[in-house]
Amino acid sequence: MDDNKIDKTKLPSRHVTEGAARAPHRSYYYAMGLTSGQIHQPFVGVATCWNEAAPCNIALSHQAQFVKKGVAAANGTPREFTTITVTDGIAMGHQGMKSSLVSRDVITDSVELTMRGHSYDALVGLAGCDKSLPGMMMAMVRLNVPSVFLYGGSILPGNFKGNPVTVQDVFEAVGKHSVGDFSDADLEELERVACPSSGACGAQFTANTMATVSEAIGLAMPYSAGAPAPYEIRDQFCYTAGEQVMELIKLNIRPRDIVTRKALENAATVVAASGGSTNAALHLPAIANEAGIEFDLFDVAEIFKKTPYIADLKPGGRYVAKDMFEAGGIPQLMKTLLDNGFMHGDCMTVTGRTIAENLEKVKWNDKQDVVWPANKPITKTGGVVGLKGNLAPDGAIVKVAGMTELEFTGPARCFDSEEECFKAVSKREYKEGEVLVIRYEGPQGGPGMREMLATTAALYGQGMGDKVALITDGRFSGATRGFCIGHVGPEAAVGGPIGLLENGDQITINANTGEISVALTDEELEARKAKWQPRETNFGSGVIWKYAQGVGPARYGALTHPGAKGEKECYADI
Repeated sequence: MDDNKIDKTKLPSRHVTEGAARAPHRSYYYAMGLTSGQIHQPFVGVATCWNEAAPCNIALSHQAQFVKKGVAAANGTPREFTTITVTDGIAMGHQGMKSSLVSRDVITDSVELTMRGHSYDALVGLAGCDKSLPGMMMAMVRLNVPSVFLYGGSILPGNFKGNPVTVQDVFEAVGKHSVGDFSDADLEELERVACPSSGACGAQFTANTMATVSEAIGLAMPYSAGAPAPYEIRDQFCYTAGEQVMELIKLNIRPRDIVTRKALENAATVVAASGGSTNAALHLPAIANEAGIEFDLFDVAEIFKKTPYIADLKPGGRYVAKDMFEAGGIPQLMKTLLDNGFMHGDCMTVTGRTIAENLEKVKWNDKQDVVWPANKPITKTGGVVGLKGNLAPDGAIVKVAGMTELEFTGPARCFDSEEECFKAVSKREYKEGEVLVIRYEGPQGGPGMREMLATTAALYGQGMGDKVALITDGRFSGATRGFCIGHVGPEAAVGGPIGLLENGDQITINANTGEISVALTDEELEARKAKWQPRETNFGSGVIWKYAQGVGPARYGALTHPGAKGEKECYADI
């Protein structure tokens, strides 16, 4: 690392530290114990989503201390701050889930405001739970100052009667319990042992999916996103990230140099290859928006369509993130995809080198079966599939990893909220062969586009996971499995076809052909649309009301602002 001091005359922090007029500003820094030398060095924001809400975030404050040591060692001045996060596992299954997707944009906005307000020159962002990962990456691309992303790491698997378990098993046990197939005592024991450490949910749910994305898109250091939260090696990853962000300042490598169209395609590739969460199809367009790149659900689906499924990860497979890290990590996954022509190797990364250069010395580990060779995949098509048809003109998405039957036709049974559907499922008030429809749960209509894990897990626990289908204009957890289709657009709240369905309408879903349709003519749909009336939500004020007023459709990432296309001045250039 070059020890030469960095010239601050073109960095944002000059506005708060340089010149006689900034003496009052400097006095605040002296009050916090900084030296003159530290005040005149580059300021690096070290942002975390630390809180005591869940194990996903509990280790982030500790990790931030090692980032700060790395920044300081490279002649930078770290400034730690925190932002919110809403943890889906705890918000799931009740009204709290309406806060989840909203929190993604609040995280991005709050990081932006902190960075802008204090004129920081660079950013290292640490995130642990589902929405905090894309939220932090969106902030980096929006601000466009040199940035490094860090995942807090995954939780270790639990052990129940000699078998490895995750929180997914607990959700599904609730369904088994509801039909008498799981005792009170076993449920209590399972809930006590399923989550034995700090870290985010261990399988390829949304957090680990977006962690995999962080390396593939180039914003995270190689291997850093795979190590479980309790592993001591994470401290070294954090220290190195602090050093590296200072190098990025010197090289003037910024997030928009890294997050290109090709990088987004690489990100979509690892989602499909790892059987990742369908939520990635919401978050990748949102990250693209911050860079001014058009990349919607259909663009994501095109990549999914041609990508092999090669990582045997839960919920569709056998292993968790810890297992993949020990088998060779995310670089092992990326290396076989690159070697077989599924990734762009010429994309820049936060190492200052390209994807191909980063992976040059990665050797294939043939003594593991977590990641399969891309030319000998688990299945030839990706673990996630995009759908379109007269029921979803703006698209929909389904995770097919681990599924054998990819076609389903049946009559609709309609519910206007998740609670209505969960109540019916709990009481077994549905029939085998039906398509359960949960609507008015989209970004605007929910508001907040809730996940439906409690319902889908209950179905699986009742042994009905492959005997019914479920479609929604809301979302599904990365832990969801079975024929569950989310992001159906346009959503019911704006008069989309899903809001026009009636009980008994025949619905066809075909993940082989990418079809989702209802056996109604255009004329019949138009006649129903003419009679349709919009519904009021139960929010008339507050942040969720405010979100509903401006949020866009899921197809484009549930955006709340125009992104870089509407930008008049980039923060990094002030």
